[in-house]
Amino acid sequence: MTTKSEPLEPGSLLYDPATNKVGEYQAKSGPYATLRPVGGGREWQADAASLRPATPRERLSAEVRATNQHTRAAGASVPPDPEDLSRPPWPIPGCPACAELAGRREAARAEYDRSAETDANVLLRQHQRKEHRA
Repeated sequence: MTTKSEPLEPGSLLYDPATNKVGEYQAKSGPYATLRPVGGGREWQADAASLRPATPRERLSAEVRATNQHTRAAGASVPPDPEDLSRPPWPIPGCPACAELAGRREAARAEYDRSAETDANVLLRQHQRKEHRA
């Protein structure tokens, strides 16, 4: 719990038991403190008397969560890597051969035929390497 002898410093990380979240202290208004999620986001008001400094474990968890959210948000705008074999290849728009192979893959997926689905993915990758690489 924070006390009158413990002034709240802007930027300090505090644990809010009402929301079970760690937030970065922004300001105080009456009996409430304004906190912002670690890494940015929508602020919330918390009962200033119930806040306490975040433990090292809580701080680390909040920082990791913020980093993961930032990474996911940044990765959403990056096109898929054609060499990433953990994901199925995307057909090239306007290519009839890509569309046909993607159609085969979807038909196999609908029939739960994983072997045929994998075959279609392999053929689609081979086609893309041969026909769409400069």
